[in-house]
Amino acid sequence: MSASDQQAPPRATRSRARRSLVIRRVDHVGDPVGLAFLESPETNGDAVLERIREYLGDKLKVVKAEVSHAEITVEVELRRWPEEGARMAAAARELYEKGARRSALSMYRDALDLDPLNAEATMRLGLVLAEQEKFAEALDALKHAREFGASGVELLVAMGRCAAGLDRSANAIAYYEEALKLAPRNFVARRALSALGHKPATPAKESSAVRSRRD
Repeated sequence: MSASDQQAPPRATRSRARRSLVIRRVDHVGDPVGLAFLESPETNGDAVLERIREYLGDKLKVVKAEVSHAEITVEVELRRWPEEGARMAAAARELYEKGARRSALSMYRDALDLDPLNAEATMRLGLVLAEQEKFAEALDALKHAREFGASGVELLVAMGRCAAGLDRSANAIAYYEEALKLAPRNFVARRALSALGHKPATPAKESSAVRSRRD
């Protein structure tokens, strides 16, 4: 076979991206990022930006940040390989499902080296760490995942478990209650709230019309 007959492997495509992230005050009570909410952007704007830069890391360039009472909206720039990152994250999940937890953990980290804003990979990394009871590292990853766009009951329950494991009961209760707003009958969240000495609200009864539609 001649060289001309051989197909060259596809080249990885790097792109420059600009994204907006939302950092929630409730996720950062008592940590350095939480202190940014107490700073005055008018008089201590540089201090606010420095806290955010340190939190987000070197791979994300902070362009600007707008601080409100409950949220900080941050605009960032980065270089990323989104397709390659997504493929590696998918391969990591396959490894995880086959029981290769340690290899999956390493591959999720590799996926985030390629695409630091991959919300799915960040969340899955946090879930694996939570399984290993590395609660501080797991909660940090899950917070980032939420800020990158991940959402849902699985994320909130995992955040609640990590907060409880770190003896942050108030935060854990808040996460579990937020999960129950999405899935009022979620057994894991309800049982966890009871274990924390917090009585979960009784789920609303379904109407006969809803039941008949399901039937």
